Amino acid sequence: MERRMLFSRGSALCSLGLLLLLVPQAIGAEDLDTLQEKAIKAAASKAAPCIVQIETSGGSDIISSGQQGSKVRKGLGPTTGVIVGEDGYIISSAFNFANKPSKIIVAIPGQKERLSAKVIATDHVRMLTLLKVEATGLPIAVACPKADIKVGQTSIALGRTLAQNVQMPPSISVGIISAVGRIWGKAIQTDAKISPTNYGGPMVDLLGRAQGILVAASPRDGEDATAGVEWYDSGIGFAIPMEDVYTILPRLKKGKDLKKGLIGIVMKDAADIYTHVPTVQSMPPDSPAMRAGLKVGDIIKEVDKHPVVNQAQMRHQLGTKYEGDSISLKVLRDKKEVAIENVVLAGSVASFRQPFLGILPMRDDPESGVVIRYVYEKSPAEAAGLKVGDRILKVGTIGKTIEAVTGRDEMMKVIGALPPGTEIKLEVRTKDNKDQKLTARLGELPDDVPEQLPDVASLKKGKTGSDQGKGGESKTETGLLKRTNAAQDHKYWVYVPQTYDPNVAHGLVLWFHPTGKNKDEHIKQFAGTWRVYCEENNLILVAPISENETGWIPSESDFVQEIVQRMISDYTIDKKRVVAHGMGNGGQLAYYLGFYNRDQIRGVAVSGAVIPNQPKEKLAAQPLSFFVTWGENDAIAKTVNENLAKLRNLKYQVIAESSANLGDQYMTESIFEKMMRWIDTLDAI
Repeated sequence: MERRMLFSRGSALCSLGLLLLLVPQAIGAEDLDTLQEKAIKAAASKAAPCIVQIETSGGSDIISSGQQGSKVRKGLGPTTGVIVGEDGYIISSAFNFANKPSKIIVAIPGQKERLSAKVIATDHVRMLTLLKVEATGLPIAVACPKADIKVGQTSIALGRTLAQNVQMPPSISVGIISAVGRIWGKAIQTDAKISPTNYGGPMVDLLGRAQGILVAASPRDGEDATAGVEWYDSGIGFAIPMEDVYTILPRLKKGKDLKKGLIGIVMKDAADIYTHVPTVQSMPPDSPAMRAGLKVGDIIKEVDKHPVVNQAQMRHQLGTKYEGDSISLKVLRDKKEVAIENVVLAGSVASFRQPFLGILPMRDDPESGVVIRYVYEKSPAEAAGLKVGDRILKVGTIGKTIEAVTGRDEMMKVIGALPPGTEIKLEVRTKDNKDQKLTARLGELPDDVPEQLPDVASLKKGKTGSDQGKGGESKTETGLLKRTNAAQDHKYWVYVPQTYDPNVAHGLVLWFHPTGKNKDEHIKQFAGTWRVYCEENNLILVAPISENETGWIPSESDFVQEIVQRMISDYTIDKKRVVAHGMGNGGQLAYYLGFYNRDQIRGVAVSGAVIPNQPKEKLAAQPLSFFVTWGENDAIAKTVNENLAKLRNLKYQVIAESSANLGDQYMTESIFEKMMRWIDTLDAI
């Protein structure tokens, strides 16, 4: 038995209450444990005939590569599946086939011969894969109704990976149901031990009914087959409800992959989905939302007759929807409720490059409007006649009311919601105090940075900025500081320039060291490299430390978020210039943070690193830029180039620099200086 079999007596009493009613006398602890063990074995035995063993071969066992050719591999050995059709249909976790195997063999209890299987379709929402073998009369899993699944009930995770003989009992791990409706309504959460050894197997109750199929899933809602694998053996595991599996089975049998259903809305204030109401800020051209007649400014009040009061609740209602599904909406428009029926969701929404006027704003400016610090050559701003020192007071689109902009952050939000090619109107006050009305047609943010930028970037009044940290005067320690997080379980270093001024918003660079470079002397040496650049560019450097011998893992991003919040509390931080920077395995975490922590991270700068999973789609409301550098002699150079193509295909800004004479070393001085200019342009409009 797994160690989790002996869970708390409270949960045991809850799960075995019906059995205990049959016992006429009080039972001792030893008898209770024996009764519990018998019940668990009986449940596993009842479910065992429909649990199959799956072996794959061919394809690549490598899911992603790290620094110097280090690899993250798909779990080796057999995996598990569950029979869902008497005529040979088997469901399993999509993780088991992430390496695109060329051959799949299935061993079925009671069958002498192992059978060849083929992939029928994959559900990319719930991360399940349907297989088919040529067989008839197979036993199928009995689903436990979702209505019967309650928090605190026993959950028994079963798999067929440890025993070579498929006729033997399955492996068992026992826990309780700790939550339902997790990951935006898609999953059951359990503390039973879930790992690559039993992904695809069933989680059953004490009656042997399948509560769900065990999958690799992430609380951050990662949308690829390997998302969440880092959570195994953490006390957090997930299963897709079996009732839902049978509901989608007819779709999968048609042989077409199922994709997530998208409505195509950019939300206002999308960085905080738990407190802000779902208000439409913009819609990509030809999106489902635009075709259905939604309008900018609409406040969504209901989805499929379910009230929603914040963006998280709306996301929860859409979390289980597929491409082609139809939903109904109720929106508040001009103080009137409007019903919108039959909104057909799409599998993808046309993305566009980040729109670009062509200016850099002067920072730390408490007055209304935006003062121009720099005008890009050959940009829409230059063509419109904008000059350095001009203050932009109002912005609007042709045919719409022109609105005043309170500052840089609001103007970035307004421009960022518009597709390139949009014609805009501007009201400007020049340096000599003359008012002008101008028009400009937005272009696309270029994949390059200017060769030289003006030294002066701040009016030094940052503590009143709308999107900057508070920077309390009593918390202005400077120099190289060693700290621990609140829980005292992670260490990190901070370098604050001696020239730090709380009235100047500082960019924040998070450095994620490569594997093995986590000693104090390594961090001190790295901080020494950055010291002058931090002083010249108003940057604060933070270097979290991973104690993991094999390098960073995604779950360590939680304490990184905590560090960022503390830095925002202690110092004046410019949230538009927060950069995740890493090398090798540290670069992989930088990528991860960029895709999954967009409310904090504005840029990702990596050296000699590859994207650990599939990159997530670009979001207009949370722009993200990349600075990628590598040595052409590095073993991962080919993969880096493939990653660049993926990022550009998703319409991200990508600045790429390779070094002909380098392998897996850090970047050259000239590339480093270009990275400084890139960080300085992250608030370009």
